[in-house]
Amino acid sequence: MAVGNAVRRADGEARRGRLAVVVLFLANGFAYANIVPWLPVIKSHLELSNTQLGVGIGAMPLGALVTGILAGPLIARFGSGRVAVGSGLALACVLPLVATAPAWWVFALGMFCLGWTDAWMDSAMNAHGLRVQRRYGRTIINSFHGLWSVAAVAGGTVGTSMAGWGVPIAGHIAVVTAVLIAGVLAIARLLLPGPEVDEPTEPAAGADAPAGTAARVRRRLRVPGRSIGLLLVVSVLLMMAGAVEDSAASWGAVFMRDELAAPLFLVGLPFVACQGMMTLGRLTGDRLTDRFGAVAVARTGGLLSAAGMSLALLTSEPVGAVAGFGLMGLGVATLFPLALAAAGEIPGLGGGHGVALAAWLARMGFLGIPPLIGVIADAASLTAGLWLIPVAGLLAAVLASGLRPARGADA
Repeated sequence: MAVGNAVRRADGEARRGRLAVVVLFLANGFAYANIVPWLPVIKSHLELSNTQLGVGIGAMPLGALVTGILAGPLIARFGSGRVAVGSGLALACVLPLVATAPAWWVFALGMFCLGWTDAWMDSAMNAHGLRVQRRYGRTIINSFHGLWSVAAVAGGTVGTSMAGWGVPIAGHIAVVTAVLIAGVLAIARLLLPGPEVDEPTEPAAGADAPAGTAARVRRRLRVPGRSIGLLLVVSVLLMMAGAVEDSAASWGAVFMRDELAAPLFLVGLPFVACQGMMTLGRLTGDRLTDRFGAVAVARTGGLLSAAGMSLALLTSEPVGAVAGFGLMGLGVATLFPLALAAAGEIPGLGGGHGVALAAWLARMGFLGIPPLIGVIADAASLTAGLWLIPVAGLLAAVLASGLRPARGADA
């Protein structure tokens, strides 16, 4: 009877933890998406040039890159739950600074802080999601990312509606901030308690206890060479997944307008198709992963994303391009969540450190790949530049073998 009650308590605790992680992912996806539709208004209000706006927006990934490496030590010190809640509250509080910035430098500073807080929240909520997944004993990480995509679409829709209806930006973002703070605070107590990495029970007393504790500390501090190799593989896989995901948002509308001469009411459809199919792929990805394994699902996804983007680039019809971007979104759907999950299981790093390090390394790629596409587009054509995306999908398929569960590490 005591064992049964313990199991029921653990199951209930895991379910509450899962609900808390869901809210964290929803809050993270919803937050910045409300700002995006207001960027033209901010640009006009501050009388910014396109270059100034671009540099200001670029401060967000810069903030993530500069500060993201600190997420791992913070998670190890305070726990992924506390870091996720704290950074989520900070992220919400930064939104009004961006929305009501009185000068360009304040806007850029706010974007830097958004990247900073988003990087910490991203690493922490993924690390905590992996803790919950271990308690469940089956894959659930893709569903978290699927709900993030739903929240991002919802945030963009709300922001677009508010801007279209003439609601003041300050009032709109103030309400969003209040909702986010209330939601994050409401789930703070539902997060999993205890140490970040579950350890075997140590003797409470006796001569062996100190020796056991010292050995455990030494094991934590030693990072096997094979683990470093796995970290690099997973990080490059994350770079490729990010490049594929970003292509629809950054280049889809421009490709439709400049390369295919599509009418205005169609130019936004590549992003919609990609996000919609990505959401579908993430909401169904957990069952596919449990049935076929992370390697097979990621490899198929990489090939599918390469095929989808190739279709978009080879077609001369806008409808075919939209279909290609949608297929690409379906293929890339599980790559990012599965790669982060693999980073959290790398031996010798610990869940929080592995996720934070892989995400930080991946962000260096995020800063480099979009400008590279732009350089090729200026030198030749956007179609030529976007052929980097099928290459990224193929490389992701090759690197998918790095998602195979580790059976130990070499010293």
